[in-house]
Amino acid sequence: MTDSSVSQSYLLRGIAAQGTLRVVALDGTQITEEARLRHELSKTATAALGRTLMGAALLAVVLGKNAGSRVAVRIQGGGPIGWVVAEGTAGGDVRGEHQSGSVRGYVHQPGADLPVRESDGKLDVGGLVGKDGELAVTRLLENAEPWTGSVELVSGEIAEDLSTYLGKSEQIPNALLLGVYEEGGRVALAGGLLIQAMPGVSDETLSRLEENLGQVGQLTTSMREVGLLGTIQRALEGLDPQLGADAEPWHFACRCSRERAASSLMFFDETERQDMQNQGGQEVVCHWCNEKYFFQPEEIAGLELEDAADSAQA
Repeated sequence: MTDSSVSQSYLLRGIAAQGTLRVVALDGTQITEEARLRHELSKTATAALGRTLMGAALLAVVLGKNAGSRVAVRIQGGGPIGWVVAEGTAGGDVRGEHQSGSVRGYVHQPGADLPVRESDGKLDVGGLVGKDGELAVTRLLENAEPWTGSVELVSGEIAEDLSTYLGKSEQIPNALLLGVYEEGGRVALAGGLLIQAMPGVSDETLSRLEENLGQVGQLTTSMREVGLLGTIQRALEGLDPQLGADAEPWHFACRCSRERAASSLMFFDETERQDMQNQGGQEVVCHWCNEKYFFQPEEIAGLELEDAADSAQA
């Protein structure tokens, strides 16, 4: 599914201003292009889901307590796209194995689209998503109960809404840029930049950061000009940025499997599964990644035997 001509997505992180600023940035071009292909997204739906995927990845890094922590973002604003959902999983060492970071996500109406805005000619993501609703963020940490916080939508443009969530629900002062740029019918660039103000940050630092971000402008425009690393350096100019030595690989990945798809058929009763067999089998589609699993009649019959055996042992 992945287009090999699109470079691997990666994440950079670091600090600035003597540790009073924290920066996390993601080049999610490959991730967003794979999401576009998997879900057959319209141009504006690609931008909406791509921004949300980037946001979920960044939140998984700053809100997750350890590797493997997951953060899910759900946006429902009453617009034509319906809802937008993304889940990010922080990378690192998990049970003795190193895992790269990953995201997955989907939208309710992948083909929904709107004309570009008359005011500036840009994609109308806010109009497609709507702003009559809320953004909810669920932390799915290992060995802990899921916790969900939410805020009312501000604009439906994703970045402003996620930034508002971090400020209000997590008390994290921040600046957040998200962007997706399509060219020639495919995703040419997608990324996210999150700068978090830490305790002890000075007013002078915040003023310089605000000035720098004004110079950065649109994230994808800056990425086209100087790349992700150059964009970070622009945003933190004069603030002594110190970035980690290694870029961390990230990718689009789902936890679905044929076994899990088969398990979902067990929720149907015996009569419904018999109908599936009579119709020549049943296809199960994962809404997260659009992977399709087809089960032949004899496989469905095997599930019935397994169900009967489980019942006999109960």
